[in-house]
Amino acid sequence: MLALAPMHAEVTIPVYNEESDLPKCIDRLTKFLAEQKSFESSIVIADNASTDRTWELAQELEKQYPNVKAIHIPRKGRGLALRTVWMQSQADIVSYMDVDLSTDIKYYPLMVHGLSLGYDIAIGSRLMRASRISRSPKREFLSRGYNVLITLMFWPGFADAQCGFKALRRDVALRLLPHVKNNNWFFDCETLLLAERHGLRIFEIPVEWVEDPDTRAKMFGSVVEHSSGLLRMRFSGFRQKI
Repeated sequence: MLALAPMHAEVTIPVYNEESDLPKCIDRLTKFLAEQKSFESSIVIADNASTDRTWELAQELEKQYPNVKAIHIPRKGRGLALRTVWMQSQADIVSYMDVDLSTDIKYYPLMVHGLSLGYDIAIGSRLMRASRISRSPKREFLSRGYNVLITLMFWPGFADAQCGFKALRRDVALRLLPHVKNNNWFFDCETLLLAERHGLRIFEIPVEWVEDPDTRAKMFGSVVEHSSGLLRMRFSGFRQKI
């Protein structure tokens, strides 16, 4: 009897002006993934119109590591970066994590395991009881307030829509992404809400997470974007069939 080939998980690292963090991230992540025996893996650096040396470094890292690929996307938008990479991926699993590795990467194999068991999407959650997080009171208040708003509007089965630590089966991504309209920070939440609305199974895991004080997300702009996105979906976002 032939043994099944291990699943191939592709990790996307979306970056915008991350010349200081990118080499450290790729070195650490490459070493970690090389130790995993239950699945195969590769890394894609998705440069999001950086204006510093990030794209130059991404190309150098592609030459240095055989399992790393660099892609340049000439427009900003984290969602756009993920959409671009995932729609052309040939891996069984598409995923992403933030370049600062705020979420401890030791939890990544658990997400892959969840998808191998039949779940459609796997996400890290900072709001589960078993999670251990470290962040400023302001970020904590805004994050919890946002997730309370999602609960009041949609009553989802997941607790944390915003953690930058997610994985999807590629066939699920190809099914969902043509219907996701946002190309920036709301991309994650819109994808999850669409998935749950159409009966897809979400595997949520507790994580260890430490805030990066140098995050590229602008707090006020992010609040406005997410609020308008939630209102759009509440009144019109679930009409299409996927």
